[in-house]
Amino acid sequence: MKYRYVLVAVAAALIAFATVGNGAAQEIDVSEVKAGRYDNGKMWTFDYPPVDHLQDTYGLSPDEAWFEKARLGALRLPNCTASFVSPYGLVMTNHHCARGSVQQVSAPGERLLENGFTSGSLEAERQVPGLYVDQLIALEDVTDEVYAAVEAGETDAEKAAARQETIAEISARITDTAGGEEAGVVVQVINLYNGGKYSAYTFRRFDDVRLVMAPELQLGYFGGDTDNFTYPRYALDMSFLRVYVDDKPYEPEHYFAWSAEGADEGDAVFVVGNPGSTLRLETVAQLEYRRDVQEKAIVSLLDSRIAAMMAVYEENPSPAFLNQIFGLRNSQKLYKGRVKGLNNPVIMAKRADTERQFLADLERRFADTASPEMPAPYFDIIDELGRIQEEKREYAAEFSAFLAMQPASSLASATVARALVAYDYLRAKESGSADTDQVVQQLSNIDQDPALDRRFMTARINDIVANIGKDDPGVVQMLGGRTVDEVVEDIVTRSALTTSVKAADAIGSDALTMEDPAIQLISPFMERRQNAQSALAGLGAQEQELNARHGRARFEIYGTSRPPDATFSLRIADGVVGGYDYNGTMAPPFTTFYGLYDRYAANHLDPDGTGEWELPERWLNAPSTFDRSVPLNLVATNDIIGGNSGSPMLNSDLEVIGLIFDGNIESLPSAFIYQTEVARSVGVDVRGMREALAEIYGMDRIVKELMQHEMADIGDEVEGDE
Repeated sequence: MKYRYVLVAVAAALIAFATVGNGAAQEIDVSEVKAGRYDNGKMWTFDYPPVDHLQDTYGLSPDEAWFEKARLGALRLPNCTASFVSPYGLVMTNHHCARGSVQQVSAPGERLLENGFTSGSLEAERQVPGLYVDQLIALEDVTDEVYAAVEAGETDAEKAAARQETIAEISARITDTAGGEEAGVVVQVINLYNGGKYSAYTFRRFDDVRLVMAPELQLGYFGGDTDNFTYPRYALDMSFLRVYVDDKPYEPEHYFAWSAEGADEGDAVFVVGNPGSTLRLETVAQLEYRRDVQEKAIVSLLDSRIAAMMAVYEENPSPAFLNQIFGLRNSQKLYKGRVKGLNNPVIMAKRADTERQFLADLERRFADTASPEMPAPYFDIIDELGRIQEEKREYAAEFSAFLAMQPASSLASATVARALVAYDYLRAKESGSADTDQVVQQLSNIDQDPALDRRFMTARINDIVANIGKDDPGVVQMLGGRTVDEVVEDIVTRSALTTSVKAADAIGSDALTMEDPAIQLISPFMERRQNAQSALAGLGAQEQELNARHGRARFEIYGTSRPPDATFSLRIADGVVGGYDYNGTMAPPFTTFYGLYDRYAANHLDPDGTGEWELPERWLNAPSTFDRSVPLNLVATNDIIGGNSGSPMLNSDLEVIGLIFDGNIESLPSAFIYQTEVARSVGVDVRGMREALAEIYGMDRIVKELMQHEMADIGDEVEGDE
């Protein structure tokens, strides 16, 4: 274990400057930094509910019925979390989770995204084509079955194939037992502890989902990109859907009632949702690779592609295109926060100490390497994972140069994507194995705005030059003594691959050759790209198996006292409502509508304002009964990550006190470590949602349904669960 102990020793010897919660830089001896008890987080699974932890921390003694209600009240959207909040199938989630649905149900001439949507009756609720929500109705541990199959394999490829085949068999078996897909059942085998454990989750899928209410984009995304991942915050990021069964509102057995009082500072709060992905079980070497290569390359890619998209948007504004940019800017800020966190010496010192403790605990418990409980190879996991990261680094230039360079990537130039397909086709044609019809069909699915194509193509060439080097023979061949702009102009002028129609015609008429300028752009690098992809795929397969062994070893030692990494599977995370040190002052636990209007006023007085804090007419002419002192947003210490958007914030009685929609900028390193000094989850306060529904949007029927659990407009028409 030389590699790991050397790394930990070096880390412990460093003296670093670190930024603390109030923004001041302080000299910290990282040799004194120790791992925290909950560095791996509090994303507890429903497989192993944290009964003892909740009792010890909050004096709460939840029983099986409490956890069942928490599980069945929560829902999973394809991209977010949601929850039942009434006995008539009303579903609460974020505005940004339903933004696409608002666009889908907009009739010609309507501007629902900008103007908002309110339904005055059940009949006015609009079905969203293709939208569904999943409810987790059963869990089953299938670890032994998966591992029996995996351990029969000899190579990494055989193990991976056995795992995939066994998971498919388990899913099919449980689905059939539950009545099949026609019964609305979906089964997913969830990987926990990096493959240390496996659970089969059975979902009931509801596929008749209708839009009930969504505020204006200006309110749902108030503050825009500037306020994204920040706090104090003033966003009404909420929307409401409804589940129907047999064309009638569904009556769930379990739902989360809305609290009338909301929460106070210091109150316990529970977030039930589907966090997407965390990396807290990764080794220090894996995190260092992300810091130096992977995440760094992703930030560079996003920076250049967003700049290209913004240039195109400014020339031809489009709400749908702007929505795509919003999503990418969210990712951009997220990955920049990750890189910053991975460059924080205190965070890395904590992860190193966690690793040191793990190795020491492993040795103490399984000192006898012949123990049948813990095979000897478990002791080599950290070093083997370190070796793989070093080998991956050998392909860092290729990884960065060719990132997102594949036909299916939304960040790829369409012309370059067609060139990749055409290159493979012409090579296959030489060997007599080309399928012309299939290639023509594939090319017909690759399209893009010509202006964006051109800018993405320029960005791709710059990626290659920056990472491979201007003196590389392949780069010299690609440029041919020309500037990047001249290369792009030549392709746009002469290539047969600049549109899908031209590409199909060229292939159909047998006119396409390797001399096409778009193919000439990529041909110097195709072998190098393929070799790098193959090598990284092989190393990835090895890493996957080692990750599973690592996860299994951690579970053997720590059991369920530490939750597994997030996997977009249902979790419950505990925390407390609370402000934090912020720029020499305190960020308050709550903000109010007064702050929203203050932001508007300040922006309105600024002649160079971005428009991110504008307010729609109905908000500028709010009724006199509207109370601006009502809390709008709140912060808490709950452990969240992407995928938790739309998660309900609940009190100990499982009543809604808020709605998760973001984290602050200090929470972005939470992919790697859970911290509570200044990291916070950000939610919409239940009181602010209620005030807006009643006073601004006139949604009294929804307020009555939420607060009194009544629906006067349907009366006895509603039937029970089918």
